[in-house]
Amino acid sequence: MTTETATDLFEAHRPVLLGVAYRMLGRVADAEDVVQEAWLRWSGADRAHVREPRGYLVRITTRLAIDRLRQIKSRGETYVGPWLPEPYVTDFGDTVADTAERAVLADSVSLAVLVVLESLSPLERAVFVLREAFGFPYADIAAMLDRGEAAVRQLAGRARKHVEERRPRYRVDPAQRRDLTERFLAAAAEGDLDGLLALLAPDVRLVGDSGGKARAPLRVLESADKVGRFVIGAARKGAQDFTVRFLEVNGGPAALVLAGGEPDAVFQLDVADGRVQAVYVVRNPDKLRALTEV
Repeated sequence: MTTETATDLFEAHRPVLLGVAYRMLGRVADAEDVVQEAWLRWSGADRAHVREPRGYLVRITTRLAIDRLRQIKSRGETYVGPWLPEPYVTDFGDTVADTAERAVLADSVSLAVLVVLESLSPLERAVFVLREAFGFPYADIAAMLDRGEAAVRQLAGRARKHVEERRPRYRVDPAQRRDLTERFLAAAAEGDLDGLLALLAPDVRLVGDSGGKARAPLRVLESADKVGRFVIGAARKGAQDFTVRFLEVNGGPAALVLAGGEPDAVFQLDVADGRVQAVYVVRNPDKLRALTEV
């Protein structure tokens, strides 16, 4: 295998590798670092006996991501306020033609699911990501992780049960989410509390991630009244020179709010039965840097 061929193969599989690493870590910069390290190992490896490059590269990436995740957890860092994954711009384009496969990939990278994955052990998270998001056979996952197949099946079952017990049960058409997002932001900008409350489910939740570096609730807000009043108040105190761009983030429509041309917040809604069930707001500037050039 020539160096040029090895480079082409790696680049062809880069989206999958980045997808695995991001789902494992919930941080774009960490995922990119892991993929770069995977490239260094791939470029320096003896590739003469590599029969299946995709599996080989996913194995390297997964192990590096597990090591990185263990390092993060061992540091025991205290995060200020609720934690959300770093917004990840997703565009499956023509790489995922099948509607069912696209839906699985989008769901596995959603903010709500990634929050649940944070509570899994690194091994459970790896098995869940490889099996549920990318459909690797148990035997292949066992080889990647140097575990027996029976042990991998047990990890998969435990992880799946944990996620299913905590993940949202609703599914909604992306067009409806986009429509409700536009109406939500319009009502907030106009100070229309009644209009906003009409969009919110009675038990709606707002999760704001600031990391203590921007203004956002330091606890999860629950109930339409609390969420509505907070959103209206925040809009009134916000910057006047803001613009909104819509893009696909973590598998669903989201709004990127720019203040003075710089990313200020990302809003994403979970919707069911025509009402907003959850509002996710990312304002931590460290998690918005990657959106500067979007």
